[in-house]
Amino acid sequence: MKAAIIGVTGYGGIELVRLLNNHPHVEIQSIHSSSQEGTRLNENYPHLVNHMPLQLEAIDSAKIAEQADVVFTATPSGISSQIVPELVEKGLKVIDLSGDFRLQEPLAYENWYKKPAPSKQNLEKAVYGLSEWNKDAIKAATLLANPGCYPTATLLGLAPLVTNGLIEENSIIIDAKSGISGAGKNPSAVTHYAETNENLKIYKVNQHQHIPEIEQMLYRWNNNIQSVTFSTHLIPMTRGIMTTIYGNAKTNDMTTNRLVDLYKTCYKDSPFVRVREQGQFPSTREVYGSNYCDIGVAYDERTGRITVVSVIDNLVKGAAGQAIQNLNIMMGYEENTGLQLTPIFP
Repeated sequence: MKAAIIGVTGYGGIELVRLLNNHPHVEIQSIHSSSQEGTRLNENYPHLVNHMPLQLEAIDSAKIAEQADVVFTATPSGISSQIVPELVEKGLKVIDLSGDFRLQEPLAYENWYKKPAPSKQNLEKAVYGLSEWNKDAIKAATLLANPGCYPTATLLGLAPLVTNGLIEENSIIIDAKSGISGAGKNPSAVTHYAETNENLKIYKVNQHQHIPEIEQMLYRWNNNIQSVTFSTHLIPMTRGIMTTIYGNAKTNDMTTNRLVDLYKTCYKDSPFVRVREQGQFPSTREVYGSNYCDIGVAYDERTGRITVVSVIDNLVKGAAGQAIQNLNIMMGYEENTGLQLTPIFP
C-alpha cells in the first residue's frame, strides 16, 4: 500500500521513514512539510542519502487522496485537527501521531493543550491506538489516534493491575523520565545542551498534557479511577522513557511471583511486550531503537505496595513504531511486520 507522511521533518516523522523503509507491504509515496516544501529530505538529514530521495511537497489533501492509501500525520498538536478531517472525508485511513484526537472531550483538550479543540464529532470518530489493549476497535478504524509516549509506557505497565482490580484506585503514582528527543526537534531553553547536560529536571508539575490521556484510559478500564499523580522528568540522554509506577495492592495475599505470572499471562500474545523474571528490571538501553516495551514488577510485603517499571523507546514504541504496529492491525498484516528490530546495545 502507498503511504504519505505529513510532518516528516520532525523526529517522529523521520522515524516513520526509517521503519517504513523496512516494511514489505508499504511504499512511501509522498512526504509533506509546511515549512520546507521543494527541498529533499536527505539535504537536512544526510543519514537518509540513498534511502529517501523524495522531495518535500506542500500539504494538498486532494493530491494526497489520489496517490495514497494511508496517511501518517506527525505534526505538532493543533495542526492535525485542521488537516485530518478532510483526509478522512476523502476516504483515506489516517494515523495521527499528534495529541489532537486522543481525548474524547473538546473541553479537556482545550484545558490541557491550550489550543482550540477538534469538533466533538471528529473526536468521536477517532480510535485510541493502544495496540495491545484495543485491537478490535483498531481493526475497524479509519482515524486512529496514536497514543503519546508517556501514556504508552504508563498504560502498558498499569493495564494488568487495573483490568484485574488488583490496585487501590486512589493510590496510583507515576514517576516518569524521558530523553530529550521527547521534547521534539525545535530547540528551547529546556532542551539546550548547557541546561540539560549533567542535569535532571522535573517539568510540567501537575500540568502535563498526557495526564488526561492516561486518566481517560484508566477510567475506561475502571471507572473508580478518577485521577492519578503523574510527574515527568527530563534526562540528559537522546531516547528512552522509564516509568516507575507505585500503587497499593487490594489484597494481602499478593506476591511478586503472582505479579510476574499475571503480566506474563496478559502479554503472552503481545510480541512487543517483554516481562522480566522475578527480581529483574529493565533499563532504557535494552529497548533502544526497538518497538519493545519491557516491564519488571515487584511487591513489597512490608508496605503492601506494588512497583512496576516500564521502559520504551519514545520515538519507536512511543510514536512511529506503535503507529506502524497499528497500521499492521488495521490492514490485517502480522502485528510485527516491518518492526522486528533488535534493540541497539550498547
